[in-house]
Amino acid sequence: MSFIISAIASLVSILVFFNNKKIVDNRIAQLVIQAIAGLIALVTTINALSRLIIVIPAGNVGVEDFQGKVSDRSLTAGLHVINPFADVVQFSVRLRDLKEEIGATSKEGLALGIDVSIQYRIDPAKAPSIYLNIGTEESEIVISRFRSISREIVAGYSAEDVYATKREEVSLKLAEKLRSQLAPIGFIVDEALLRNVKVPETLQAAIQQRLKAEQENLQMKFVLEKEKQEADRKRIEAKGSADAQKILAEGLTPAVLQLRQIEATEKLAQSQNSKLVILGNGQNTPLILPLDREATRAIAPAP
Repeated sequence: MSFIISAIASLVSILVFFNNKKIVDNRIAQLVIQAIAGLIALVTTINALSRLIIVIPAGNVGVEDFQGKVSDRSLTAGLHVINPFADVVQFSVRLRDLKEEIGATSKEGLALGIDVSIQYRIDPAKAPSIYLNIGTEESEIVISRFRSISREIVAGYSAEDVYATKREEVSLKLAEKLRSQLAPIGFIVDEALLRNVKVPETLQAAIQQRLKAEQENLQMKFVLEKEKQEADRKRIEAKGSADAQKILAEGLTPAVLQLRQIEATEKLAQSQNSKLVILGNGQNTPLILPLDREATRAIAPAP
């Protein structure tokens, strides 16, 4: 309706602007009428064009609604030419962080208080469907399903699992269930987080004590395993040393020992500091007595 009024007012103003001489004869009056008519024509023309052209800001998506008929086309960020008689409803497609405090019941029937959050956004392609089926208060259905699914997931776990041991698993299942429930109606779930779990103080103390005992048990197992590995290492090292000694002993035959003795004696005889060299074990072994550095004499011991 505003487009029609603006268009008519603009046409009338233009007609008055060009035909004011027929209305009044006074020159000054003509100029005043022209100025007023021109201003009205400008304003109404701009208003009429604003109904034809719309700019969707970044982070938003628009939906055309013409007399209750919703267009299937989503108006993404940017400039669009639209039906001047249609209304455009805009939705934010930015990521939203919804936080809720929910009362839930664990698998064994204990009452728990859980602080959960969901990060979600509207699927731009499904904005017309959201507007048609849900309306502009779309967050209400997200909150409703979020609470219901959170209670359903928590009910499948014990209080200890939710509080400590399987919190991450609960968060992953919550996100997975929310995606399957919200994606068909136009919402993209990025992440669901189980931020805090409130349990009775007595149960909290018992859980923490048991977790502490488990940590100490794991630490003891680690120490014992490390000591066992060290004992195995020493045993292998000792066995290797014994095997080496055995191989060495087996290789030292009388002939080899005599050869090593001769080689050692030769080195002693060639030394500048040698005065007396005895060969062998006393059985028919010659005695080497160096007289000077140029010559030596071998003396055999009496039998």
